Amino acid sequence: MKFQKMLLLLILVAVSCSMPVMGATQFLGGSPRITAYISGVNEFWAGQDATITVILQNNGVNIVKNTGIGTITPDDNPTTAKQLTVGLSSGTAPIVIKTDPQNVGDLASTSLGTVTSSANIPSNVGLGEYQLSPGLVTVSFSAKITSDATLGEYQLPLSVQYKYLSSVYQPGSDTIQYTYTNVTDTIPLTVVIKPVVKIDVLGAVPENLTVGTEGYINLTIRNAGYEDGKQATVTVLRNGQSAITPTDNYVYVGDFPQNGTISCQYKVAVSNDAQQQTYPIDVEVTYTDREGDTVTSATETVGIPVGGKIAFVVTSLPATISPGETKVIEVEYENIGAATAYKAQARLTAVTPFTSSDTNAFLGDMQPGQRVTASYTITADPQAPAQTYSLDNEVRYRDSLDNSQVSDTFEAQVQVVPGPSAAGLVQVLAIAAIAVVVLAGGAHYLLRMRKKA
Repeated sequence: MKFQKMLLLLILVAVSCSMPVMGATQFLGGSPRITAYISGVNEFWAGQDATITVILQNNGVNIVKNTGIGTITPDDNPTTAKQLTVGLSSGTAPIVIKTDPQNVGDLASTSLGTVTSSANIPSNVGLGEYQLSPGLVTVSFSAKITSDATLGEYQLPLSVQYKYLSSVYQPGSDTIQYTYTNVTDTIPLTVVIKPVVKIDVLGAVPENLTVGTEGYINLTIRNAGYEDGKQATVTVLRNGQSAITPTDNYVYVGDFPQNGTISCQYKVAVSNDAQQQTYPIDVEVTYTDREGDTVTSATETVGIPVGGKIAFVVTSLPATISPGETKVIEVEYENIGAATAYKAQARLTAVTPFTSSDTNAFLGDMQPGQRVTASYTITADPQAPAQTYSLDNEVRYRDSLDNSQVSDTFEAQVQVVPGPSAAGLVQVLAIAAIAVVVLAGGAHYLLRMRKKA
């Protein structure tokens, strides 16, 4: 009985060892086929900041499929582009590419089916025509079209680098060896530089533009581009944190033809904390092009000189006054700013030991460098110590656009000097009396001498 059981077991083992091995699939003879194109519009204009989006497509087809018994299925497919790296360069195009090459990983190919023999591919079609939904990947590149770009068609070289499984060797039933091939290819992408209006600022002249005031900017602009702008509007914009802020920032100019010149004036304000220096503003033109599209030109930055804030100083010598005295003092003011102060009024602040009911004086229009004298009536306290005092002054005026402005505070000096004392007055009177007696005695002596003679 035991012998029979042992024999049956041996038979089962033999049968099991003789069962056929299941076949595995190997794809042979294929390779990736990478194509690329720009997604969306490929037209740009001079000075534009652009994003160039590229779609890469893998149209690779497996030429041979092996499903033989005893084969091992490879980990990779020959049509998969592995470790795909994509880089875009400008070539001879007037474009600056800002994005470095990008590694997009593996890009597989999805095919309609497997072609079992290259002989089955018609000679008049390409392998890519057998693809149902080929593998796709999208890559974006940041770019800048140079401001001096000329219109035309340009080729941007797109470099692609990857490796693929080029051959498989199976030396044994449980061993497989892979061979990979590295590929470097360049795919040209076509871009077009469109004709556009290009700004050339010929002149930027400020008018009554000083720190803390409003004034005007007069611009002269030429269309240096290749497009005739229709229904054009020229706009000025604040540049970052510039001290100049436009208050009327656009002017409609209508037609702006190629090589045409226009003049525009804008009202702007300068911040109070600005300095006497040049500050930037941005200029752009919005217009209708030949295709009826509304286009905004590249921005042109131009420097605008700003004059120093209108300021005043006292140029007269310190006024003098005695304790207890009421006196009219004169203060001379000078406009040391870079613009005219209109309808200027000065104000003197009387502080201890002075009092006054007359602290305002009208100065009128004061041009840069002009001096005007004002009069004030002040009274010094009888107990005022003899010394020099500084009194605050300010000038309120109108700028060129009739805006009310107030100058920074500045000082005028008043000196308290000692008056004649009581003891000194008695001494002066005594000396005068003695002089009178002496003169009287001398006159009497001379009279007697004449009588004797």
